[in-house]
Amino acid sequence: MDTSPTPARPRSPASTGAAIEARGLRKVYAASGNEPAKEALKGIDLVIPRGSIFGLLGPNGAGKSTFINILAGVVTKTAGTVKVWGFDIDTNPRQARASIGVVPQELTFDPFFTPAEALELQAGLYGVPKRQRRTMEILRAMGLEDKADAYARTLSGGMRRRLLVGKAMVHAPPVLVLDEPTAGVDIELRQQLWAYVKDLNKRGVTIVLTTHYLEEAESLCDEIAIINHGASVACAPTPQLVARLDNKVLRVTPQTPLDAIPAALASLAPTLLPGGIMEIAYRPSRQNVAEILERVNAVGIKLRDLSIEESSLETVFLEITRSSAT
Repeated sequence: MDTSPTPARPRSPASTGAAIEARGLRKVYAASGNEPAKEALKGIDLVIPRGSIFGLLGPNGAGKSTFINILAGVVTKTAGTVKVWGFDIDTNPRQARASIGVVPQELTFDPFFTPAEALELQAGLYGVPKRQRRTMEILRAMGLEDKADAYARTLSGGMRRRLLVGKAMVHAPPVLVLDEPTAGVDIELRQQLWAYVKDLNKRGVTIVLTTHYLEEAESLCDEIAIINHGASVACAPTPQLVARLDNKVLRVTPQTPLDAIPAALASLAPTLLPGGIMEIAYRPSRQNVAEILERVNAVGIKLRDLSIEESSLETVFLEITRSSAT
């Protein structure tokens, strides 16, 4: 039996459109003591499609947490507009907050409440009627059913992380924000969490994810935005973002290890690796891999193996954040 909570849908001003839409979003923290004023967000324009898994990446201090806290109503923006599920956070704050659930990066919890009590309390704060609460359903989906009546202080770090996800889901919001949800979680629990997140997404929940595990974002996210120094420096579907760096590496393993690079291949600027393996970096937009292999074959190198290394999201991320910092 499927025990995952079915998300509700607050009546939105628009039946279609963005899950989250930010226009000209700025946040300036006032000067305090010896600390000067700081512009944390510099006119962010960002549209997150409904039904997507959207990655929000950036180095520490880039402005991601400020953006999330504005969505959650914890931080007041300085300028710009923000809509959550079609509700403006200024003109319809209650509806906007009811449309979003936020899982914070910090493991905040009351050690004297049991998981069941914590979820019941959270549901009460959101005004969920008792007959509509799905406490045990959520705990079951989070793998915490057997811990329902245990004190939260006895839970492991991974269990506490899953409890936070459960708390964010008590009012069945159509948008779920996960701020570094797998930090400090072991591989098995991480896989369980992502399986649940994927299931929620299939049911129509929009997922916004911040993570330092770039391979995680690359495998999960439909679209990714990169924030650096308070500005949005890139936003595109994940495959397009990865393809922004027009670089690939061809690695050739000859049947007989090479002692030196053949002179006829010098124009390809190959690198000789330990074990007599040859590595050739090339740009697919300018050079076809078949042409490179023809030249390799022409000098009499017989192949034992070959592989092509694609640009990864990590490479793109580093390239974009470095260029935006200069």
